[in-house]
Amino acid sequence: MASSLGDNLNLLSPQQQELVKMLLENGQDHLFRDWPPPGVDDDHKKAFFDQLILLNSSYPGGLESYIKNAKQLLADSKAGKNPFHGFTPSVPTGETLTFGDENYINFEETGVHEARKAAFVLVAGGLGERLGYSGIKLALPAETTTGTCFIQHYIESILALQEARSQGESKAQIPLVIMTSDDTHGRTLELLESNSYFGMQPSQVALLKQEKVACLEDNDARLALEPQNKYKIQTKPHGHGDVHSLLYSSGILKVWYDAGLKWVLFFQDTNGLLFKAIPAALGVSASKQYHVNSLAVPRKAKEAIGGITKLTHSDGRSMVINVEYNQLDPLLRASGYPEGDVNCETGYSPFPGNINQLILELGPYMEELSKTGGAIQEFVNPKYKDASKTSFKSSTRLECMMQDYPKTLPPSARVGFTVMEAWLAYAPVKNNAEDAAKVPKGNPYHSATSGEMAIYRANSIILRKAGVQVADPVVQVFNGQEVEVWPRVTWKPKWGLTFSRIKSKVSGNCSISLRSTLAIKGQHIFIENLSLDGALIIDAVDDAEVNVSGSVQNNGWILETVDYKDSTEPEVLRIRGFKFNKTEQLEAKYSEPGKFQLKA
Repeated sequence: MASSLGDNLNLLSPQQQELVKMLLENGQDHLFRDWPPPGVDDDHKKAFFDQLILLNSSYPGGLESYIKNAKQLLADSKAGKNPFHGFTPSVPTGETLTFGDENYINFEETGVHEARKAAFVLVAGGLGERLGYSGIKLALPAETTTGTCFIQHYIESILALQEARSQGESKAQIPLVIMTSDDTHGRTLELLESNSYFGMQPSQVALLKQEKVACLEDNDARLALEPQNKYKIQTKPHGHGDVHSLLYSSGILKVWYDAGLKWVLFFQDTNGLLFKAIPAALGVSASKQYHVNSLAVPRKAKEAIGGITKLTHSDGRSMVINVEYNQLDPLLRASGYPEGDVNCETGYSPFPGNINQLILELGPYMEELSKTGGAIQEFVNPKYKDASKTSFKSSTRLECMMQDYPKTLPPSARVGFTVMEAWLAYAPVKNNAEDAAKVPKGNPYHSATSGEMAIYRANSIILRKAGVQVADPVVQVFNGQEVEVWPRVTWKPKWGLTFSRIKSKVSGNCSISLRSTLAIKGQHIFIENLSLDGALIIDAVDDAEVNVSGSVQNNGWILETVDYKDSTEPEVLRIRGFKFNKTEQLEAKYSEPGKFQLKA
């Protein structure tokens, strides 16, 4: 082997030779074992080293650290070591909010004010394949009344925050970073460019591409080669925890800090409700001075969603982190809670459900990353062939999760959470129609069907709380899923960024029937004494003020069932199980500045 590689050493740069030496010292001699002499496959060998250099440079501490971490984690896995050994769980401190009360409104206003010092980070490395959608998830419509896709909704929400905070102030831009992957990078860029960044300045948006990590073929952490290509190492995604090391190595955090920013908000790619919750949660971070604030929703005991938990070690260490649901129950049982993960008197678990939306204070975050380089505690999940745990069914790799960032924080770090009602804050779209239909009754479907219906439900409930008479929902089945169907109400973020803003735009005696569709596309649209029974679309430029009143009655948009197996329908409709037959509507468009009355 050595002589075979020795002959090939001349092909390598000094940097590559150092890398070979390190790999051989760390038990990776199998990588070069079958190499032919120089002159044979030289281009393949060079490509192999290009891949090694990339794998080495994109992991904190390089491949040597990766292999050492893997050996330790694989040994712990084989031994069945409990990562929480010595820790006792308890319920951490946090803030539980009730939508629309005075406390909530105060937090919301504080949050809008704080947004002037915020930056947003969207973790979007995934494709929609699991959903039965062939595009990137960011391009998927959040709802089909307006067809607004997720990335457009997110950008318009950030722009609404930007506008709200800059009345009477100089208009600073809120930056947005999108973490992509090889799978999504090109298509994300294309989606942004072909839509003029949905109204953002291109300079506001930065794409950071996440690289994959090497696969491991056995408990000795030997790097796995592709079965059909001995000059290529198998790679797989490392997980969204990479976002921290990418932000650190890119230098972006320092640019933000020097510009006077204070908050970094992390969010994921398909939760159409999230920005309804962000202002109040940001207000909590500022008021409570949290270094880390996890957005959470009430969770039912044993529900398949991680619980935010305070863990205190027998040696005095403590941390507040997400504990996955399959680990929380045994951890509680082993720590003096014989019943395990059970609901308390509220009907929910005392451990709030983690929804993977984090708000970090920038200064302490940078300080922590300067120590760790952004490396997040990893885990390994090998699928063993048998109980001996000596060989794997297929290669494995180390993984890391964004929400595990607090694991390395000192006890002095202020780590808390903000619980919001699930109807307001959490309706992710991740399961395809078949998988969603198998979800046990009463548990959330997390599908395109439930995700869209959740948007209409949230908007309807918010209007109810603002004084509008909104018809009660009915339960219907689409794609095998029982969902509440409310009136199809949507609005642009700039119309209804906060509850107090929505209340200021709705007055008098307003009502919306169950079969109605209402789409508000404009900033200064005021609704007074409106009775809606049908479809009403109002579209106005920012400088137009429109007062809407009277009685609108028409045949409206009819909700029709779509079979997800019906290939004559577009994917975006098949995965939902419904579509709108746009029979009749009143559509009012105002493209000039001025004051207008729409009296039906």
